[in-house]
Amino acid sequence: MTENPLVSVRNLGRTFTLGSEKIKAIHDINLDVDRGQLLVITGRSGSGKTTLLNLLAALDRPTTGTILIEGENLAVLPESALVKLRRRRIGFVFQSFGLLPLLSAYENIELPLRIAKWDRIERNKRTTACLEMVGLSSRANHRPWELSGGEQQRVAVARALAPRPCLVIADEPTGDLDSNNATAIFSLLQEIIQKEMCAIIVATHDMSATRFATMTRELHDGIFVKDT
Repeated sequence: MTENPLVSVRNLGRTFTLGSEKIKAIHDINLDVDRGQLLVITGRSGSGKTTLLNLLAALDRPTTGTILIEGENLAVLPESALVKLRRRRIGFVFQSFGLLPLLSAYENIELPLRIAKWDRIERNKRTTACLEMVGLSSRANHRPWELSGGEQQRVAVARALAPRPCLVIADEPTGDLDSNNATAIFSLLQEIIQKEMCAIIVATHDMSATRFATMTRELHDGIFVKDT
């Protein structure tokens, strides 16, 4: 682990209030992740995986503790700065793919670059490079409904990578895929880390993912119970 990790989490906790009851979704989480690492977080449903990802992705604020990304404390950033961080430095991959059905594969990947106001020529270069990276150059003009599930998830991965994020967050990215496509996606994530020198954090039920990981953590009732 480097002296200044890409992601540094200390004493992280998130408590929700349900009526008069306080529920600790996660607590006492400590974690460091460097560029070039693929962290796989496992755990049963309700263990706190999605809550933790939402915190790391700056989609929710912690009740206690700190999250630093490239040394910047998310807890003290205003919402406008968090929006900018999510657009430029964090990529997202979801179980349901989340592609816009009326846009082609190329257009889905290009969209975050349009939102970030990239120059047209640079948008084209980066979108084309991302399509090549996920092996879908020949499918650039296909709509999501014309692609297989595995191809749709590859487009989703390419879209997450398009703005050159330092961190990619993936929540059950293979949950809707068969075992062969799931293996292909995890292998692709492993390759992407080396090419892009980003970090990827995956939450999954799929234990086969751990063989692609540089680090694994298991969540149980909101606490890490296994470090490898």
